[in-house]
Amino acid sequence: MKITEHIQNARGKTLFSFELIPPLKGHSIEGLYNAIDPLMEFKPPFIDVTSLREDFIYKQHESGLLEKVSYRKRPGTIAICAAIMNKYKVDTVPHLLCGGFTKVETEYALIDLQFLGIENVLVLRGDARLADSSFVPTPGGHCYATDLLAQVVNMNNGKYLHDETPENLKTDFCVGVAGYPEKHFEAPNLKTDFKYLKQKVDMGANFIVTQMFFDNQKYFEFVNNCRVNGINVPIIPGLKPITSPKQLVNLSKTFHIDMPEDLCDAINGCKNDKDAREVGIEWMINQCKELIEFGAPVLHFYTMSNAGPTRKIAEAIF
Repeated sequence: MKITEHIQNARGKTLFSFELIPPLKGHSIEGLYNAIDPLMEFKPPFIDVTSLREDFIYKQHESGLLEKVSYRKRPGTIAICAAIMNKYKVDTVPHLLCGGFTKVETEYALIDLQFLGIENVLVLRGDARLADSSFVPTPGGHCYATDLLAQVVNMNNGKYLHDETPENLKTDFCVGVAGYPEKHFEAPNLKTDFKYLKQKVDMGANFIVTQMFFDNQKYFEFVNNCRVNGINVPIIPGLKPITSPKQLVNLSKTFHIDMPEDLCDAINGCKNDKDAREVGIEWMINQCKELIEFGAPVLHFYTMSNAGPTRKIAEAIF
């Protein structure tokens, strides 16, 4: 079922969902199941599975020469989605990236997803590789999320990369895109950010999932600004509880978000990580209660494949 249909069928009730990271290369899927099992009692209608672009390592040969080798630390997004759907009978949302994939590879991935009965995708540009100072497109791939979105929309309309594909072979994906309540860090201002978000919705995006935030007012203002700008699709808040003091800096730096002063004071006043974790969970519980009252369609948790904190929050609000 499509995300938009899940939201419509809920008739105003706020749903629960979460996002997982594929296991490291060589690890089994059992660890991922262990991160899912504790959360299934809260009846998530869908589960997101992230995707990571390739990176590079340098392999030294006996001659002393260094060879630049491409590798992926966490492969298997599509296979993991299929396994989750088979085991838990819930919908999955694989992430599609520009970085690390050619247009042809993307087309094959979408064909595989349709074959498996996966109806939803989240379209993202993706992050820069660790060794790159900024995002570098993959040769033969897309530069921007709007380009990737256009490819998915084209396939929904029966238009593939090669003309010999029969016109009646249309896909029917429900497509999500990212939204940034505190502005994408590469956008010069919020107005420009909204312009590109509006472009994605006009192109055919069906729902928005936000970057994490810790001040609900940022989300409320973001939703209101979206509506003023003619963006009327569901806007799903992305959430993650603070679980250690170092995350105040690390999350702020990595995701370019502001941390509320009251949250910082409370976390920094803790004697140890355990106390900080409890403060972070309590803060998120209060956030969730406000978001439900506001009418958020779904509370979507970035679990980092660690179910513990999210389970405590869900127990308090669902």
